[in-house]
Amino acid sequence: MAEDAQAQLRALIAAARRIVPFTGAGISTESGIPDFRSPGGVWTKMKPITLQEFVASEEMRRESWRRRFQSEDGLTGAKPNAGHLAVRDLVASGRARCVITQNIDNLHQDSGIAGESVIEIHGNATYAKCLECAERHELAPLSGPFIEHGVLPACRACGGLVKVATISFGQAMPEDLMARAKMETLAGDLFIVLGSSLTVYPAASLPLLAKRNGARLVIINRDPTEQDEIADLVIHDSIGKVMAAALA
Repeated sequence: MAEDAQAQLRALIAAARRIVPFTGAGISTESGIPDFRSPGGVWTKMKPITLQEFVASEEMRRESWRRRFQSEDGLTGAKPNAGHLAVRDLVASGRARCVITQNIDNLHQDSGIAGESVIEIHGNATYAKCLECAERHELAPLSGPFIEHGVLPACRACGGLVKVATISFGQAMPEDLMARAKMETLAGDLFIVLGSSLTVYPAASLPLLAKRNGARLVIINRDPTEQDEIADLVIHDSIGKVMAAALA
């Protein structure tokens, strides 16, 4: 990364009144979590299961839980990296009020950010929810009966279908979280994209919303994105390295 780009990033962060970090898969690949969409990613090796398939088919529910409990999503054992810690430091300092994330790996919470300050617009894979009553279920009590006896998880409150608390294909985005993400986006004057390809909507509309509202836009991502041309600063480099240096 060029020194002038690093200097620009430092200056933008220093001048910002309220920073909005927005994270995608790229920040977590630096923790060893495989990307879902890129070549060689999880979805090139196994087809994602839609919500409709999960609801309609016991076989698909069984396959979904098998993947999760056999850790085929690559989440098990991952730890926050320097990029996550930089976001944590922004929130801890008050420069950012929250982080908006497309990730489902819980690494922002593991880095030390309080759960209420993490807006997970694509859900979370480290626990489950009932599709009927939204009762939360931790994974550990569900894993033993499934692995040892093939018992599919059912809701302890209403008996409904229980699914990992991620937003599956065919599942509606959480309206309350998207509304909050938009509100936070509009409140910021510096929007920093960290590791998102910006191809998945409506999440990818947030940087556009920030820019239209007058915020400065920074994109730090390994590969070019469709929104690079409207950004105030684009850096193609390691997120952890760039952000750690910017906040040093």
